[in-house]
Amino acid sequence: MIAPFYKYGLLGPGADIVLGILLGIFFGYTLERAGFSSAKKLVSQFYFEDFAVLKVMFTAIVVAMLGLLVFQVIGWLDMSKVFIPPTYFWAQLVGGLILGTGFALGGYCPGTSVVAAAIGKVDGMFFVAGVFVGSAVFGDVLYPYIKTLYYGGNMGRVTLPSYFGVNAGVVALIITIVAVGMFWASEWLEQHFDPYKKYRNSSDA
Repeated sequence: MIAPFYKYGLLGPGADIVLGILLGIFFGYTLERAGFSSAKKLVSQFYFEDFAVLKVMFTAIVVAMLGLLVFQVIGWLDMSKVFIPPTYFWAQLVGGLILGTGFALGGYCPGTSVVAAAIGKVDGMFFVAGVFVGSAVFGDVLYPYIKTLYYGGNMGRVTLPSYFGVNAGVVALIITIVAVGMFWASEWLEQHFDPYKKYRNSSDA
């Protein structure tokens, strides 16, 4: 086993911070080059016009999942030493709904808002400021009142294979098939579903 690098002493406290910064810069650059610094492009998926976000995220999930699986099989990665955050089902369900609503209304998620702010977009800067203000209000004001919800549905360290009691390879295969299906469906929707088509046709006439 050689990974995770930090757990096996191949990366020290200083090196992991530097590597994290470099990977973060590369990730931000990749998001910007993919057009994810544009709120218009990001919200286009909610109108079934552009599913680039879904395609990129599903691709990242599948590549990372298959990479971890292969590294386990060939003995490079010890998953028992990889940190998996605990699952708080109800807390994360409510949090996901709030985040999704903010995404649809504001046009950014936290990561893409930082990318937009970094290249000088004012709306991105306001969104980042909102993240910091919202986090402060949550931590200093709201937390005592919603502490029960914050820890609601504690399931501990759980993964799909352990939860369903199936082999990790089976889960990987199912998720890959779902991803391919989502890619096909998104392509079909982009080509056949255009809520503004009739307005453009009337204006062209």
